[in-house]
Amino acid sequence: MRPRELILILGDQLGPDHPALAEADPAQDALLFIEAPGEATHVWSHQARIAVFIAAMRHRVAELRAEGWTVQHLRLDDDTLAHLPTLPERLAHALDTLRPGRLRVVEPGEWRLLRAIEDTAVRRGTPLSWMEDTHFLCSRRGFAQWAARKKELRMEWFYRWMRQEHRVLMDPEGQPVGGQWNYDEDNRQPYPKTGPGPIPAPARFEPDALTQEVLNLVRHRFAGHPGQLDGFIWPVTRSQALVALDTFIRTRLAGFGPHQDAMWDDTPFGWHSLLSVALNLHLLHPREVIEAAEAAWREGRAPLASVEGFIRQVLGWREFIRGVYWLDMPDLADANHLQATQPLPEFFWTGDTDMACLRDVLQQTLRHGYAHHIQRLMVLGLYGLLAGVKPQAMADWFLAIYVDAVEWVELPNVAGMALYANGGRFTSKPYAASGAYIQRMSNHCKGCRYDPKQRTGDNACPYTTLYWAFLDRHEAELAASPRTALMVKNLQRLSADERQAIQAHATQVTQGSLPRPCHPDPIT
Repeated sequence: MRPRELILILGDQLGPDHPALAEADPAQDALLFIEAPGEATHVWSHQARIAVFIAAMRHRVAELRAEGWTVQHLRLDDDTLAHLPTLPERLAHALDTLRPGRLRVVEPGEWRLLRAIEDTAVRRGTPLSWMEDTHFLCSRRGFAQWAARKKELRMEWFYRWMRQEHRVLMDPEGQPVGGQWNYDEDNRQPYPKTGPGPIPAPARFEPDALTQEVLNLVRHRFAGHPGQLDGFIWPVTRSQALVALDTFIRTRLAGFGPHQDAMWDDTPFGWHSLLSVALNLHLLHPREVIEAAEAAWREGRAPLASVEGFIRQVLGWREFIRGVYWLDMPDLADANHLQATQPLPEFFWTGDTDMACLRDVLQQTLRHGYAHHIQRLMVLGLYGLLAGVKPQAMADWFLAIYVDAVEWVELPNVAGMALYANGGRFTSKPYAASGAYIQRMSNHCKGCRYDPKQRTGDNACPYTTLYWAFLDRHEAELAASPRTALMVKNLQRLSADERQAIQAHATQVTQGSLPRPCHPDPIT
């Protein structure tokens, strides 16, 4: 039967509260799920990232069919569709085959897909209706209206506004509970010198038969892709996501705050929630996550500093970054304020480097498809900033390599925050630091051949060398800002010979990291 409406459900829209379902009629409308190999290869995706999306989609298809919905499911391993590798091509095939009266889609998480879906519907002559993504607590229009009232975009002011709008961690008089808006000073501690000590394990999920089928498929079809699937732990259903949330709130939230920025060898998860996968697939709604964290504080099960620090990530930064993405696209994708042109180093794909901090973070990333926010910003992103890696190359790598990566969250974080590619659109200065920062926040330097105190020489920490070379390259711009002028004054104390030696050594560092000739596997 020709459906009245065909509802395209994308791979990061898998929650029970999908807004199109509330308006649809199972007797007249059909749902469409598309697994497209091109979505795994347009960036060279980590095997675990591919598996997360495909496994979660297949579980959701099974749930919706059990609820009585008609579901058209175009599978990755359907050989009759092998000649149609991309999502737009498979969507066009579905429109031609089913001839729906209308295509209905919730706004996607990527500009690329939004344009591709629009173009496909126009070419096929199918009316298209977009729906607002109600998963987020601030709509695209709401963020644009907030931004229009501001001279500059700063997450802190947005976060406070969201706290007030949604009555989160507020007292009856409309003031922040505890008398202050944030507890950053309490939440930026390194681990003790003796190490992090025992940390309760996050929830882990043994793959069921459906997930195991997907893991086997990915191993076979994407064998040449980075990463591995041994020890796959991620939630791929709503019920698993709720278990992950409950486990974090009960066992890990209390310890999250103080050490959320800390790093330690062979400690990939620390006290972090690991809920970003479930949130970004919409298996969890941010409101229920925030409510669970706030309830833990009000019931005395977690300190306010930890709860505020966690809620800031979900209600503040996550919603803010999504708003910035849609406000600034498509220009953000091409932004390169610092004119960075270096290619991505080969070791980002292999973890084969003698820099201990980078080795630890890259190897855990290749194992799990995961690193926490400080590892991403102040180890990986910091290296890209200081070395002058081209923002588009770095952003593509982040999008490919992390299991929770969707472009709306990945691109502004990488290009905007880590690499300063948009010239401080929503940050007050580049996040530039020497090896001293990593030494202060981790134990990585103790087992490293490099000395973060040395700028040049065989034992000089590459981060420290590149930091001073970065200041030298961008001296005029940094000197003009009160936030970075002191950094430049320290640079200006060095002699001309010292500065020349730093630049020469920085060139040796970057030229010693040749790019890997990397192209997506042929789509099969």
